[in-house]
Amino acid sequence: MTKLWGGRFTKTAEEWVDAFGASIGFDQALVNEDIEGSLAHVTMLGKCGILSQEEVEQIKAGLSTLREKAEKGELEFSVQQEDIHLNLEKMLIDEIGPVGGKLHTGRSRNDQVATDMHLYLRNQLKEITTALKKLQKALYDQAAVHVETLIPGYTHLQRAQPVSFAHHLLAYFWMLERDLGRFEDSMKRVNLSPLGAGALAGTTFPIDRMYTAELLGFDGIYENSLDAVSDRDFIVEFLSNASMLMMHLSRLCEELILWSSQEFQFVEIDDAFATGSSIMPQKKNPDMAELIRGKTGRVYGNLFSLLTTLKGLPLAYNKDMQEDKEGMFDTVETVKGSLHIFAGMIETLTVHADTMEKAVHQDFSNATELADYLATKGMPFREAHEVVGKLVLVAIQKGVFLLDLPFSDYEEASSLFDKDIYEVLQPKTVVARRNSAGGTGFEQVKAALEKAKQCLAD
Repeated sequence: MTKLWGGRFTKTAEEWVDAFGASIGFDQALVNEDIEGSLAHVTMLGKCGILSQEEVEQIKAGLSTLREKAEKGELEFSVQQEDIHLNLEKMLIDEIGPVGGKLHTGRSRNDQVATDMHLYLRNQLKEITTALKKLQKALYDQAAVHVETLIPGYTHLQRAQPVSFAHHLLAYFWMLERDLGRFEDSMKRVNLSPLGAGALAGTTFPIDRMYTAELLGFDGIYENSLDAVSDRDFIVEFLSNASMLMMHLSRLCEELILWSSQEFQFVEIDDAFATGSSIMPQKKNPDMAELIRGKTGRVYGNLFSLLTTLKGLPLAYNKDMQEDKEGMFDTVETVKGSLHIFAGMIETLTVHADTMEKAVHQDFSNATELADYLATKGMPFREAHEVVGKLVLVAIQKGVFLLDLPFSDYEEASSLFDKDIYEVLQPKTVVARRNSAGGTGFEQVKAALEKAKQCLAD
């Protein structure tokens, strides 16, 4: 089969060479964006008098037919035509005749593919941000009913201080809020039009790039034709932002996996998001959480792959840049799938508040409260720290916790202790008193929920 660009060639590649160089196996995902860009381009060609209105209407009708066929899954793509652009151009010519070949006037596949990817990523970012908001809502809803549910807070995976479970969940809400902000900010780079930059140097035809940008809903155009066709920063930025998001999801996955274990028993993941064992009947495995945790590495890989591909490329377009798409497509689907699964896991999560409550009564996570107590009575904090450390050692040696120590032990440790210490050491008191801005105190958590609610409304 003759290539649309094959005029100067005397030989054709063997089929296996064509297959190696073709991208149609994956870039057919851009079919709608490619047609959308072509409709804008041909409309502009008519407006600028480069094509007659009759030719424009013929091409538009042909493109509309191809779009309808695409929606019905009736388009048959060919490896011989390499990519989505040449496939659609060949189909258009077959559909309406030689006039279809005029569509490519004033543009190149280089600016065409860049335009397609800008349109694609813009569309996908809207879906991703919607899915992000849904997960934030799920976290908010769980947090709203667990303001006074206590959970051990950890550092180094060792019990540190008790916190409100809502406070812990909202930590992830705010991580996702930053992720959302990064995606929204990146739209300033995504929503630019490279269309009309040509292969690398612009075109001799009197085109109107601002008009096609307006038709396609872009905020503006690339100011340099070389940059327009060779820029993949917007994809790298997306992959970077997606990697950050997946890192946050992976961290929460790790906690859900720990919390749902027999050792913790803080939560139970719904059966819809768990699997069993082929040999051990009692097993309930948190597979979806594990899978999202695992897919994080996949998204990281896509980022590093594109960075590596781009690092040594001279201007402008190089065939290496064909490798920009599969990782982008894969990351989009991975992120969307992970967000939808995660929202379901959080919405249906069973929280064992009684187990959490028991846990915060069976540790030394209230020790800091003792040090603060002594500090408020005038003892230097460093000295108070040592006094409390010795009290913890006494409790460990007696096989009890701080609330179980007789008052005589406190009196011996420091004359500053009064019997109100037992109220001070109650986990709920410990949490409630931490009312500094952004802290785990119940009033602060309620205020944070109001702010989170406003974010969701915005």
